[in-house]
Amino acid sequence: MSNKQILNTEKAPAAIGPYNQAIQAGNTLYVSGQIPLIPDTMELINSGVADETDQVLKNIQAILTHAGYTLNDVVKASIFISNMDDFATINEVYAQYFTENQPARETVAVKTLPKNVNVEISVIAWKA
Repeated sequence: MSNKQILNTEKAPAAIGPYNQAIQAGNTLYVSGQIPLIPDTMELINSGVADETDQVLKNIQAILTHAGYTLNDVVKASIFISNMDDFATINEVYAQYFTENQPARETVAVKTLPKNVNVEISVIAWKA
């Protein structure tokens, strides 16, 4: 394996810009920020922040699986939200995916996200 491997899967949304879904460098996987796009149709989930967060985490899980990682391998998560009032709802959904060995994390409120979604999450995974 080269030092840097580009990874993409059809089970997660295609990139909507000049980036890849994930890059593996050694034992570390860097997953690009995911928004609530349905992979098959590239349509946005817009039925509320809980459903959006669920789709984002499904997309991340699909990329991790494609690369041979699991949610337990995630060491860092970055959450970007358009409204800090959604923090508790996002946390509830997030906690259903990261049930043990939760990664380090930050949550940042931003003015606008791609396609005006309410949540975007990126992760870094590592395994020995």
